[in-house]
Amino acid sequence: QVQLVESGGGLVQAGGSLRLSCAASGGTFSTYSMRWFRQAPGKEREFVAIIAWSGYSTRYSDSVKGRFTISRDNAKNTVYLQMNSLKPEDTAVYYCHADRYGLGSTTYWGQGTQVTVSS
Repeated sequence: QVQLVESGGGLVQAGGSLRLSCAASGGTFSTYSMRWFRQAPGKEREFVAIIAWSGYSTRYSDSVKGRFTISRDNAKNTVYLQMNSLKPEDTAVYYCHADRYGLGSTTYWGQGTQVTVSS
């Protein structure tokens, strides 16, 4: 069983930056592809970014490409989401997701962290 704990959310003005962290425990972190999702009020949860378990591959949604960067530190069992040039439409609860070897068969969610971007 893997536990995921997100942190780093908060209130920031448009154009500002935040770095989210997701600390994992209870599993072999290096075997998990890690994703960030977000859910805005009244909307469905949407994919934001992924970093493969190997760490060599990343992918982003079109809405954040060029502004957000996902990275991982396997020594610290942590995945990060650096968010720059934030916009009000980035306001959402951000969730961390672990997927063992990226296969979709063994997955875990964190509890989420709120990001609010004021205009």
